[in-house]
Amino acid sequence: MVSLAYPWLLLLLPLPWLVWRFAPPHRNRVPAIRIPFFRHLTDSAGIEARQGAVVLRRSWFQMGVAIAVWVLLVAALAQPERLGEPVVIETAARDVVLALDLFGSMDARDFKGPEGEPVQRLEAVKEVMRQFITDRDGDRMAMIIFGTRAFVQAPFTEDLQSLNGFLDQSVVGMAGPNTALGDAIGLGIRTFEGSDVDQRLMILLSDGADTSSRMTPINAAALAADRDVVIYTIGVGDPEGSGEDRVDLGALEDIAGRTGGKFFFAGDTGALEQVYAEIDKQNPRAVETISFRPSETLTHIPLGLALLIGLAGIIALHLGNRRGLA
Repeated sequence: MVSLAYPWLLLLLPLPWLVWRFAPPHRNRVPAIRIPFFRHLTDSAGIEARQGAVVLRRSWFQMGVAIAVWVLLVAALAQPERLGEPVVIETAARDVVLALDLFGSMDARDFKGPEGEPVQRLEAVKEVMRQFITDRDGDRMAMIIFGTRAFVQAPFTEDLQSLNGFLDQSVVGMAGPNTALGDAIGLGIRTFEGSDVDQRLMILLSDGADTSSRMTPINAAALAADRDVVIYTIGVGDPEGSGEDRVDLGALEDIAGRTGGKFFFAGDTGALEQVYAEIDKQNPRAVETISFRPSETLTHIPLGLALLIGLAGIIALHLGNRRGLA
């Protein structure tokens, strides 16, 4: 498809006619020779002498060349271009942070696998998270691991395959033997500081109570709410446990409520899959679509034609004058 980048420039097409029609003619004074026998010359030539200016007339060939060159020059100014097929680019309209608790109790083998066999709690979580990450194609995601301290395991990326690789490298206890729930939320908020999108979602999975945070989980949740970060919390531990082994369901529910998110409890692999399916249902993929059509300029074509026609006209007139003189 061919179009013009500046079609309004076609309004210049009648400009030469308007100048010819309404502008006063250009007058040029030339020296003259007084001839005593001027009347004899005019009679011999068979022409009639007149007073005033002489207006030179152009031939139809000259007019045709001039019109063609002008039209082509105006067409070049309008910048003709060939448009390609529409190209649609989808970019993430939401950023997601996954925060994973690696406290020692994640080593417990109390989850049930597909065959009903006992599975390590962290391995079950990883298996479900891998599928969740794969299904978020189009979102930018980051991953935080936390124990005694919180660390960014993977910054925001659209390469979800590499994110699954970082998830596979996570092992129980690698971040310390305690649970810093509030610090993990605070690090997630800091991670979002480099985000340009408006929708910010954090999924926090923990199986223990906060024991080593420098910022309380409640204060961290209030700060997240001020920064428009929505937190979904998932408890996967034992609510009846004691000490650090007891998952604080009340704190997780309070964190989610303060940020406009939702709290879930998952006691086995099946329940955990349902949790992620519910999160995916409540937060479907959000994208920003950018559409454009690649263009290829064709300005050189009318310019080249104008040059060729102009040169051909000059050569033809030159040859015609030479024949007239001969």
